[in-house]
Amino acid sequence: MGDIPAVMTALHEHLKKHDVVVMVSGDPGYYSLLDAIRREFPPESFSVIPGISAVQFAFARLALPWHDADLLSFHGRRPDDEELTYRPRRILGMLTDTKYNSQTISELLMRLGWPPDSIVAVCARLSYADEKILRTTLQKALTEEKETHCVMVVTGL
Repeated sequence: MGDIPAVMTALHEHLKKHDVVVMVSGDPGYYSLLDAIRREFPPESFSVIPGISAVQFAFARLALPWHDADLLSFHGRRPDDEELTYRPRRILGMLTDTKYNSQTISELLMRLGWPPDSIVAVCARLSYADEKILRTTLQKALTEEKETHCVMVVTGL
């Protein structure tokens, strides 16, 4: 997580002199900077122009509908165990970070009852030239290269 108070201070200072553009990666309305900006500035004073979110991009790359998926974020937080509970055919789409990465989340899900052979897709650097999509199982993900700040999609058996 960045220094959000410092960003807000800089925004206030720069806005005294000129318009400001704030660009963030991912979806601006899903665990991003938008919450902090809304606390500091009235919504009518700025515009939000979204791109394709990382979660949307990951599901598209996997050719997987996401209307039945449960979307969670480990980006600077940890969902409650109840939110991570295994159910057959359940689909989780998750944002990761450096602490909760492709290995630690795989380990956590198995500890919470997900079968080790549940299918996982680790989607990293989406839309970049070095995009990486690894399709594996939770068990095998423990020994694969650790990916941080990516999207994991896990499908229960």
